[in-house]
Parts: sequence; C-alpha cells; structure tokens
Amino acid sequence: MLCVVLADIHGNLEAFEAVIKHAEAQGDIDYIWCLGDIVGYGPDPGLCVQMLRSYPHVAVAGNHDWAATGKLSTDDFNPDAAAAVRWTGQHISEDDILYLQNLPLQVVREGFTLVHGSPRYPVWEYLFSFPDARYSFPMFHTSYCLVGHTHVPILFREGVGAESFPDTFSLGEERLIINPGGVGQPRDGDPRASYAIYYNDSCTLSHHRVPYDIERTQNKMVKHPLLLKLSARLGLGV
Repeated sequence: MLCVVLADIHGNLEAFEAVIKHAEAQGDIDYIWCLGDIVGYGPDPGLCVQMLRSYPHVAVAGNHDWAATGKLSTDDFNPDAAAAVRWTGQHISEDDILYLQNLPLQVVREGFTLVHGSPRYPVWEYLFSFPDARYSFPMFHTSYCLVGHTHVPILFREGVGAESFPDTFSLGEERLIINPGGVGQPRDGDPRASYAIYYNDSCTLSHHRVPYDIERTQNKMVKHPLLLKLSARLGLGV
C-alpha cells in the first residue's frame, strides 16, 4: 500500500496538486491520511476539500477546519489567522462545512494514531521540541503517532529526543511521533510543500519536498484583503 501522509494543506490548491502529482509518480495512491487543517490561510479552501474527498482517505480535524465552520472559537487565533478563518467560512459550501464539522479528533490506522496537534490536545498543542513531545507518548497506545499543526517536519523518538525527518527510514519497535511538515504553508524556512509516503509492505516512511507555483497562489491571495498579509510568507517558508 502506498499511503500519502500530509498535513496543513491550508487551502493551497497549487501545493496540494503538486504533492499529489509527485506522489502519483511514485506509484498508485491507495490512501491519503490527512492530519488536519485542510482549510485556512489559502485562497482555495473548497477546492482543496473537494480534491481530498475525491481520493480514498481519512482525515482528522485541525483548528482551522473547525474554526472555519464555527465549531471552534477564534479567540485564541492571532488577528491574521482569525481574519483568514472568517474569509474561509464565507467561501466554502454547506457540504464542505458539514464535512469539516464532522471530522474526528483522532483516527487509528495500521498501527498509527492520527491527530492534528498532539494526542494530548488534538486540536491545539504544538509539538516543536522533545520536552513538549515526551508528555504525549503516554497519551497514545499505537506504535506511532502522526501529527501536524507546526508545519515543521520532525521526528520524535520515545526516550531519546528529536531529529530532522530522514529522507527514508524503516519503522521498527521504537515508538515515534512523526510530523511530515506542511503542504500549503511550510514554516521551516523551505517554501516547498512537505509531505511523506508510507509503504506498508516494507514498513518504511519517505519524506519529500515538492516545488509548486507559489506565485500563482500568491496572486490569488492578493485579490482578497483578508489574505493579502499572509501571501508573502509563502515564498519564505515561514
């Protein structure tokens, strides 16, 4: 099975399309595991939801997904994110809203626990460092946990520490928390879309960076005042 593991599409259709095209070049996609924040920030939230739903997939709720539907308050969002959430809510269909509202906080597949932020606080907690991540290991019971939310690819090894996501690595008995990075708005200084592929026949994960037409996405965003301030960061990967 070839499973695309991705997070934080954030309404960026060009980045999402580039990732899917790259993944399809590796083999037939059997499944997509989406770790939340399908919408928010980007100019094509509805099209991203529809594209994800056109593939066999499972998805969990991100904070932007629920906030855009009114299911989660924006009180803890920064002003730019809150503005983007309001805009997103006005540019998705009723069917999209129902889909996003009904996303679960957690899903278990193939020995992986899937959440957006962390298994401890699925919608909100950011796992940037090992001191943060170590408290999450007792909160899931599978061998591995997949997270998003930070938009930074990283790997946490239980009882060991954190490291950059390797290009390819084999899964063993060691418990791991794994973040594939962000598709639609990377924040590790590399503007290319970030995602991973899981091959269950070999029990391996591979990490990929994919260039996409950032300028096209930015040109869409500058047409909307609530998204204008967010467009510049795409080219910087921050």
